[in-house]
Amino acid sequence: MLTAAAIAVLLLLIMKFKVHVFIALAVVSFLLALALGMPLPDIVGAVEDGLGDTLASTGLIFGFGAILGKLLADAGGAQRISTSLVDRFGQRWVQWAVVVASLILGVALFFEVGIVLLVPIVYQMSKQAQVNFLYLGLPMAAGLSVMHGFLPPHPGPTVIAEQYGANVGMVLVYGLVIALPTAVIAGPLFTYYARKYVPSAFTKTEVGTLAKLGEGQQFDIKDTPGFASSALTALFPVLLMFASSIVALLQDGLGLPENTFFQAVEVIGEPTTVMVLSVLVAIYTMGIARRIPMTRVMQSAETSVKAVGMLLLVLGVSGSLKQVLIDGGVGDYVATLFENSSISPLVLAWLIAALLRLAQGSATVAALTTAGLVIPLIEGSDANLALVTLATGAGSIIASHVNDTGFWIVRESFGLTVKETLATWTVLETIISVCGFGFVLLLSLAV
Repeated sequence: MLTAAAIAVLLLLIMKFKVHVFIALAVVSFLLALALGMPLPDIVGAVEDGLGDTLASTGLIFGFGAILGKLLADAGGAQRISTSLVDRFGQRWVQWAVVVASLILGVALFFEVGIVLLVPIVYQMSKQAQVNFLYLGLPMAAGLSVMHGFLPPHPGPTVIAEQYGANVGMVLVYGLVIALPTAVIAGPLFTYYARKYVPSAFTKTEVGTLAKLGEGQQFDIKDTPGFASSALTALFPVLLMFASSIVALLQDGLGLPENTFFQAVEVIGEPTTVMVLSVLVAIYTMGIARRIPMTRVMQSAETSVKAVGMLLLVLGVSGSLKQVLIDGGVGDYVATLFENSSISPLVLAWLIAALLRLAQGSATVAALTTAGLVIPLIEGSDANLALVTLATGAGSIIASHVNDTGFWIVRESFGLTVKETLATWTVLETIISVCGFGFVLLLSLAV
C-alpha cells in the first residue's frame, strides 16, 4: 500500500502540479523512505547510493553514447544511414527496417546502449520517411527490450540460467523462438493500435533530448560520409560487444583457464569501455578522416554532453527511488508471500518476478530474487530449466513504470508526458511479458 501511495503521489506531483520530474522523484524517495520506517541515518545513504549506482552504470554510457550520436549527426553519417535504409526498404516497410535493425543490434547491445545509439538514427529515418518519430521508435524499443529480456549473452537471462543450472544454449534457442513473434506483436502490431488510443503521442512534433542529437545539419547526400563508414561507426559498439561475448562463450564451452587475454577481452566488452573506444573511432571516421577541424569535432562533443545533463540527473534520482524500495524491504515482503507454494514452477517463476518488478522496479533484482525462491521448488522436479529461465525473464520485464529507470529513459528519449509513457511504454513492456510467458507455456507443451 505504501508503495502504491508513493507512486500515486509521484504521478500527482508531475501530472497535476507540474513539478519537474527530478524534484518529484527526489521528494518522493525521501517521503517513501520515512513511510517504510527506514532508520533516519540510512535514508540519505540509500538515496545517494541509488543515484550513484545508477549513474555509475549508465552515466558514462549515456555521455559517450550522446557524443557518438552527435558526431554521426553533425558529420552527416546518421543522415546517410537513414536515407540508405529508407531507400532500401521503401517508406511502406520502413517500420520493419527498424524492427530488424533493433533485433540485430539487440543481440549484443544492452538496452541503454541500444537506445542512445538508435534513437538519433531512427529520428533521422522518421524525417526521411515523413512519419511520426514514435511510429518508428516504439518498434525499435520493443526489439531492444525483447532481446535484452530473453537472449543470452545479456546479463539477465545469462545469470538466471546459471542460477537455475539451465543450458545456456537451449535458453538461446528457445529465447529466439519466443523473441521474434513477441517483437512483432509488441512492436508494429501494438504501435498500430496505440496510435488510435494515444493519438497525442503520435502527433506531437517535439522530441526528446536524445532524438535532438540527430538533428544535425541536413546535407546533400553526396557530401555525407559513405554508408560503409557510417554504418561501421554506428555498429562498432555492437561488433565489440558481440566479439567479446563470443570469446567468453568459447572460453566457457572449452573450459579454458582465465588469463590476461581473456581478462582484456572482458574489459573491452564492458559497455563503458565499448563506448569510449567507439567515440575514438567516430572522432576519426566522422572527423579526422573527413578533414573536419578537431575544434568542430570537440564542439559537437561538448554540445551533446550539455544536452543530456538533465537526463542523467533524472535517471540517477530514479535509481534513488528504486534503492529506497529495495532497502525498505518491499521486495522481501513480496517474496515471502510465495514461500512453500505448490504452483507450477513456470507460473510461479513468472508471477513472483512480475510482482517483484512491479513493487521495486529493477528487472535484475526481480529476476535474481525469483531464482532464489524458485530453485528449492524445482529441485528433483522434471521442470524444463531453460523454460523456467525464460518465464522468470518474462515476468521481470512486466509493466515498467515510474520506479524503473528504463521508464524515464524512454520518456526522455521520445519527449513523452508521463501519461503518454504509461499508455505506450508500460503497456508495451506488459505485452512483451505476457506474450513471452504465453509462448513459454506453448513451448512447454512441445518440449
